Amino acid sequence: MFPEYLEPWMNNAIAWLELIFLLLTLLVILVAAGFWLQDRFFQKRHAIRRNYPLIGRFRYFFETLGEFFRQYFFAMDREELPFNRAQRTWVYRASKDLSNTMAFGSTKQIGAGRVIFMNCPYPTLEKNAAKTLPLMIGPHCDQPYAAPSFFNVSGMSFGALSRPAVQALSHGAAIAHCWMNTGEGGLSPYHLEGGCDVVFQVGTARYGVRDADGKLDDERLAAIAARQQVKMIEIKLSQGAKPGKGGILPADKVTQEIAAIRGIPAGQASISPNGQPGVNSADDLLDLIAHVRKVSGKPTGIKCVLGAWSWVEDLFLAIHERGMESAPDFITIDSGDGGTGAAPMSLMDDVGLYLAESLPLLVDLRDGYGLTDRIRIIASGKLITPSMVAWAIAVGADFCVSARGYMFALGCVQALQCNRNTCPTGVTTHNPRLQRGLIPAEKSLRVAHFHNNLVKEVETIAHSCGVTEPRELRRYHARMLSSNGESIPLDRLWPPVEPGIYLREGRPSEKQPFMRWQGIGTGP
Repeated sequence: MFPEYLEPWMNNAIAWLELIFLLLTLLVILVAAGFWLQDRFFQKRHAIRRNYPLIGRFRYFFETLGEFFRQYFFAMDREELPFNRAQRTWVYRASKDLSNTMAFGSTKQIGAGRVIFMNCPYPTLEKNAAKTLPLMIGPHCDQPYAAPSFFNVSGMSFGALSRPAVQALSHGAAIAHCWMNTGEGGLSPYHLEGGCDVVFQVGTARYGVRDADGKLDDERLAAIAARQQVKMIEIKLSQGAKPGKGGILPADKVTQEIAAIRGIPAGQASISPNGQPGVNSADDLLDLIAHVRKVSGKPTGIKCVLGAWSWVEDLFLAIHERGMESAPDFITIDSGDGGTGAAPMSLMDDVGLYLAESLPLLVDLRDGYGLTDRIRIIASGKLITPSMVAWAIAVGADFCVSARGYMFALGCVQALQCNRNTCPTGVTTHNPRLQRGLIPAEKSLRVAHFHNNLVKEVETIAHSCGVTEPRELRRYHARMLSSNGESIPLDRLWPPVEPGIYLREGRPSEKQPFMRWQGIGTGP
């Protein structure tokens, strides 16, 4: 079989392989026996392992495998949550600047809550289409902001996101001419690196603008606002992932650099207060807004998740008592199903109104109290496809922002590991080995492509409805399917209110506007 001079060597090699195999087999048997004894007699925490020693350990292995099998093999295109494969695929293709055409009909389910736009027999021709012009925010400020795009990057902090992810977003937003929100983690050099417009968020812990006692430091705020790139200041009251609880950054994600930017100790979990300290009423909130606006000279607004809404009415009434200049320059309304990071399941699942309900409610309150031209409304919450953004604009939003949409553009695969520092794509991890896969120069182009292609398709929807640009969309341009299959015009579900009517006829909270939503779905 072998040349004679090789036979002794080969026989020895085979003998050694046999010995190694026997030793490995014996080792496996000994290890298995050890696990069996450990499970059966010594460990007391796990009933499955105690009743089914050794075999019970495979449960954890199969649970881990199940995540991947469900996502890649078993789930249908429209089944997964929080974003299904069809939605993610649209973003992936848009971010790569590939065609998003499809064949053989829609796979979208026809069910309650689906929004359908009303096409016009005489759609707007391309030659008659109008460019969406910049919209002014903060006319009473020293430095008002003319926002160039209606679709922007929502709040994601450096800490929740990795360094290369923030760099890619900054460069991509600059290419797309949209703004980028810093999130509550403070202003990092990476937010500024690309040269994009920046919205600085003041979270409940006031990271980046806090003194040694955690209070707002006017000098630090003024220094940040003095940067030309910083266009607006957003005061966060609550966010979609966890209404009523502050931001959570696990200890293993609080690096020396992140700690220095936030002004906190490194290696300790960063947990923000569940509300803005010292803000307990409409007057307190207006005082804080006025103070921040005076120090910064920039448009100043608030971010919140709507639950109870009587506080909004109190706020709007207080504005009329103080004068229009006291109003927040914008309100970012986040959806109860929003969220890009760590949050308790009880809050993420069951607290806060979804955007489909809270957005029209807030728009009607603003308009009914005569503040349409004073306060801009920014919609946030799962707005990652053109139909979602077009719906929000038709309902009355002045701007839309997205966080997870831009994360998908960066390469996020919805691994649901944002809170573990083990993100496989490098988007939400500070592990250098995992970050190396995310190249900012490449991903910044994808960020810009996603923005531009989404805006283009929102314009396509607007033109099919017979208007020249997206901000001309109104509620009567869309209908929502009810549980019995009938489609109902959005302007019948939420009839537009007469400007200032609530000042003349009293507070609408007594009229139970939610009753109009009975039997209807929960979103577009």
